[in-house]
Amino acid sequence: MADPIRVLLVDDHSLFRSGIRSLLQRHPDFEIVGEAGDGMEGVKRAAQLRPDVVLLDLHMPGLSGCEAARLIARETPESHVLMLTVSEEAEDLVETLRAGACGYLLKNIEAETLVAAVRTAAHGESVVSPQMMNKLLAGVRSTAGSPGAPAPARATAATPRPAELDRLTPREREILSCIARGLSNKEIARTLDVAESTVKIHVQNMLRKLDLTSRVQAAVYAVEHGLGQSAD
Repeated sequence: MADPIRVLLVDDHSLFRSGIRSLLQRHPDFEIVGEAGDGMEGVKRAAQLRPDVVLLDLHMPGLSGCEAARLIARETPESHVLMLTVSEEAEDLVETLRAGACGYLLKNIEAETLVAAVRTAAHGESVVSPQMMNKLLAGVRSTAGSPGAPAPARATAATPRPAELDRLTPREREILSCIARGLSNKEIARTLDVAESTVKIHVQNMLRKLDLTSRVQAAVYAVEHGLGQSAD
C-alpha cells in the first residue's frame, strides 16, 4: 500500500478544523499530521512536520494565509499549499497563487470534491474551485500586460515559449482557447460537437506537449499567450 497523504490543517476556527479532520480520516489514504490555529504557527508546523499538503485558511489573525503560503512555499517547497477559504475575491485568488499556493477552494464545496482536491494537490497539481476559474482568468488578463508582473507561482510552465504552441494540432489549440475562456470539458464538447471523452484525450495530449500538469496551468498559459479572446 502507498504511503498515506500527510496533511496539515491551518485554520483559526477549531470547530472547522475538527470537521475537516473527521472528513479526511474516513479515508485510509490520509493522515492528519498536525493542526495550527494561525498563519505563523502553520509556517512553523509545516517546517517541523513536512506534510504533503497544507490546507490553509486565508483570513486569520496575525500572519495572513497568503503570507503564510509564501513562507511555506519558500521554506518547505515539498509541501503543497491548498487554500480553503470563504473569499470569492479575484484579487485573493490571484495573490495566493502568485504566493506559491497550488490551489484555491471555497469552503462551500462538496466533501468529496475536497477529498479529491487534496489528492490532486498531493501530486503537485493545481486545483481551483470551478466557480473561481473565470475569476482567475480575469485576474490574469488584468495583470498579464503589467510591466514586470511576475508569472503566477506554480501556475505556468517555467519560462514558456510561444513556439510551444506550434506543437499543438489545430483541434488542441482550439480546445486550449476554450479552456482560456473558462469552459469545462462538457461545455467544450458541446461547443465543438464532439464527445466529452474525446475532449479529455485532447486535453491530456495538450498538457503533455506544453509540459503542464493541469487545466488550471493550461488556462493561465493560454491567457498569457493571448488565447481565448475573439481574435484567436
